[in-house]
Amino acid sequence: MFLKQVQQFSKTEWWRYTIGVVIITFFYSIGQIPLTIAWIYKKGSQLTDETSQENSITNIFTTGWKELQNTPQKDLMGILDHNTTLFYALLMFVFALTGILICLRIHQQSFKSLITARNSVSWKRILFSFGLLSILIFGFTFLEYFSNPEGFEWNFQLQPFLILCLIACALMPIQTSVEEFIFRGYLLQGFGILTKNRGISLLLTSLIFGALHFTNPEVDALGIYAKIFYIGTGLFLGILTLMDDGMELALGFHAANNLITALLVTADYSVIQTPAILKQLGEPEPGVAILMPLLVMYPILLFVFAKKYKWTNWKQRLLTGNIL
Repeated sequence: MFLKQVQQFSKTEWWRYTIGVVIITFFYSIGQIPLTIAWIYKKGSQLTDETSQENSITNIFTTGWKELQNTPQKDLMGILDHNTTLFYALLMFVFALTGILICLRIHQQSFKSLITARNSVSWKRILFSFGLLSILIFGFTFLEYFSNPEGFEWNFQLQPFLILCLIACALMPIQTSVEEFIFRGYLLQGFGILTKNRGISLLLTSLIFGALHFTNPEVDALGIYAKIFYIGTGLFLGILTLMDDGMELALGFHAANNLITALLVTADYSVIQTPAILKQLGEPEPGVAILMPLLVMYPILLFVFAKKYKWTNWKQRLLTGNIL
């Protein structure tokens, strides 16, 4: 039903989805402007102070722009303090949400139908998924910490952590929800309608979701294992959505994964560092251990969800079921 319900909306031509992707990308790009401006101002202010140049706004931005162009990409996230960078990075997704809402108008589709095939969004499912994964993240993190304490350092500082909590709790659920709206909603439904094949839609959205994370710094550190992890996570979230006829479980999972991890543990090789409670030391070693969530945590969650919500007809729901 989650894919089939889109048939009730008449505006599902391929070109509408093409325009929709362009619109979402455009608004996401607009959302990057505040972070870029903040980087330019920071760079320009530092350089003009160091060289005793004229401290005018024009000179600051001119100098900052030139300096930013010479800054390696891997150093960009270190220009501002961690909480400021996190705020601007999450703000991009508020802009992207505007693009999604415009796309729904183009398709004359309801917002509820983007999320679920149920009569209303199931908040119980979102909260159950969020709570279950949060427990698992806490459990596995502290198990790793106590089994290898030299691999971590205590990073807690009250004021930065409280600011982190405020920013993360306010904006991170928007960021994770927007990603789900795009991949497990808009694109999963769009590819389903256009290809008439559940399996192809599931595979394409998983590959695109994974590929868009390939530029993260941890991929450079972890190589092919990180790529497999991101694609596998996209596949897992797509399975949840198709089996449950809605993305509520995926919404809860994604929010817990990003929010709890941001508050609990950080690392220098992460795409965004935070003033979390713990800091993982050193560089990670590429290996099968990186895939442990795929091999252990995700199967546990699938088993629990399948039992709780009485999922059946896996092949039909994921691969062969008729979308029309």
